[in-house]
Amino acid sequence: MDGGARMESESSGGARSSVERAVQRHVGAEVRCVQDHLAVEEPLEIRLGYGLPDGRQVKAISVTMRTPGRADEDFELAGGFLLTEGIVRRPEEIERTFYCGPEMGPLRLHNVVRVELRPDVALDLTRLERHFYTSSSCGVCGKRSIEAIESVGAVPVLGGQFRVAGGVIQTLPEFLRARQAVFDRTGGLHAAALFDGGGRLVALREDVGRHNALDKLIGGQFLAGRLPARERVLLVSGRASFELLQKTVMAGICVIAAVGAPSSLAVDLAERFGVTLIGFLRDERFNVYAGAERIG
Repeated sequence: MDGGARMESESSGGARSSVERAVQRHVGAEVRCVQDHLAVEEPLEIRLGYGLPDGRQVKAISVTMRTPGRADEDFELAGGFLLTEGIVRRPEEIERTFYCGPEMGPLRLHNVVRVELRPDVALDLTRLERHFYTSSSCGVCGKRSIEAIESVGAVPVLGGQFRVAGGVIQTLPEFLRARQAVFDRTGGLHAAALFDGGGRLVALREDVGRHNALDKLIGGQFLAGRLPARERVLLVSGRASFELLQKTVMAGICVIAAVGAPSSLAVDLAERFGVTLIGFLRDERFNVYAGAERIG
């Protein structure tokens, strides 16, 4: 069987978001050779430029597997990562973001993003140490993980007057599914979407990684100066992990709904920071694990 792939969809910069592969499809006793769409997974290295003009330094701070797409989505991912890790607080702290790196080798040009901070930004590199254990679904130690979120300035989310009807919540998964363009081709991507209180879509991002989709979404809002997103509902296509709740808190989002289950540590974090957490949102059903007062 031919294992070659041809480009199916590209960004303006030439990065593929999906490819076609030849596969055998078995349906009962029938076997056919068909073309199947796959979501592309490639590494993205995020490099940080910082320091005074006469002593600038560059440090590689993360490599994540993500679905490439438009250049601005890679830049959103980098910006969202820096915000949710507590490295930056305001979009003005970022001077510019651009692609860099070798044309050849394991990390191609469009797989390395460099974020240049303004010279006057005070950088605490110890904050990046938190990424070691918050990137794990178990969090190493629940108490220590939550304390680490607090150490970078996370505070309880506001939006005490924000309410959303249960009927609106029930409609969100189908609306999300209808707008997932790459998922329609591949069936292999996670999505993160923001809605207003009436169920209208504000923004949607997709990626092979759940945390990357959310970083892209949050990064886009952050770079556009739209955070904190207090009167918004966040919907994620998978489960609600501690890491996703961490990013929700850092973005100031007060309601998060997940198609899958939340973890116990995610519920603890939601309760600690006043986030409304919804799980198992499917087939017009859902469970509210924290912050039920916001659901009408």
